[in-house]
Amino acid sequence: MIYKIRIILDAEEDIFRDIEVEDTDTLEDFHNAVTQAFGFMGNEMASFYTCDEEWNQDEEIALFDMGENGSNVRLMSNTLLKDVLTEESPKLIYVYDFLSMWTFFVELADVVEKEDGRTYPNLLFSFGELPDSPPEKSFESNPNPMMNLDDDIDSYEDLDFDENWN
Repeated sequence: MIYKIRIILDAEEDIFRDIEVEDTDTLEDFHNAVTQAFGFMGNEMASFYTCDEEWNQDEEIALFDMGENGSNVRLMSNTLLKDVLTEESPKLIYVYDFLSMWTFFVELADVVEKEDGRTYPNLLFSFGELPDSPPEKSFESNPNPMMNLDDDIDSYEDLDFDENWN
């Protein structure tokens, strides 16, 4: 079967690519197709992450195992696309270049029959130009609304702190 997949850059402006790939390709094959479609060199670390419908990140599937001996990291080269991207679970997160953190939303759009004479992967559609640097991310915490963080803390007695917690 052929997967039609949309890969969207996590940015305010619309930048995406639509790619056809075989469902039996590995995630490493798909990673190579994505890097080529967006014009990356493909020589940086990358990972896919399984996620839920709201894009909440779950399991990492890495390009290489950078952990200690005996690490249980799932690898792209050992993972088929059809094992992580299905009609029931149609979303993945893709992060390319951990220093720059290019982040993409990957979504399965359609599953079709393979066409004779067509080579895969196949770039179907390209929209928007990739910026020179990745979009800025704002990592904000959710502070306690009962506490004004601009105020200096003069007394710790009001904070329900148990100094004998250990």
